[in-house]
Amino acid sequence: MSIQDWPAQERPREKLLAQGANSLSDAELLAIFLRVGVQGESAVDLARRLLGEFGSLRSLIEAEYDAFCSHRGLGQAKYVQLQACLEMSRRYLLCSRDKGSAITDPDSAKDFLTLQLRHLPSEVFCGLFLDTQHRVISFKELFYGTVDGAQVYPRIVAQHALKLNASAIIFAHNHPSGHVQASDSDIRITKTLQQTLALLDVKVLDHLIIGDEAPFSFAEHGLL
Repeated sequence: MSIQDWPAQERPREKLLAQGANSLSDAELLAIFLRVGVQGESAVDLARRLLGEFGSLRSLIEAEYDAFCSHRGLGQAKYVQLQACLEMSRRYLLCSRDKGSAITDPDSAKDFLTLQLRHLPSEVFCGLFLDTQHRVISFKELFYGTVDGAQVYPRIVAQHALKLNASAIIFAHNHPSGHVQASDSDIRITKTLQQTLALLDVKVLDHLIIGDEAPFSFAEHGLL
């Protein structure tokens, strides 16, 4: 049966318009992106099969070009389209946290930093530099590492904070393994950064670890 033969309230596009995008399942969202199915499969059926083959929506989104295109129903055009959508989303969120916008709640920082870091294959340590009103001055990727970690140098972080005249910082780094539990080294470097920056009257508001699960917040776990 074609999707057009479904009741209107069950069609992904109509459901989105009536109930909002957050009411759709992963398969329904993917079906809207795919637009059409293949012979013998509606767009929703195709989406469900692809999610099963990849294992998750995230795995599909983060698949390398060759792996992505090897699946029936996908190809170069869909890969390019998906990458463009992802980059537009990243740029939109970056603009929403551009200079002068305020971090008003922990979730907004988590959403922004998750979109920036979760897809990266190697560890990146970054800082969201804020003024006295917690308005964004700058987002900077500070240190880069292998899949296992990144070396962090407090002196360089302090130099950036002074140059930007920052009053507060939210740190974040990704764990490519997907696990978000803080390691002993994560805790040690955070304490060192906190102590170093305190000498400059710069407050560390949080340190977030980005992975497959909800971000790990040092502040929420009493580690700051």
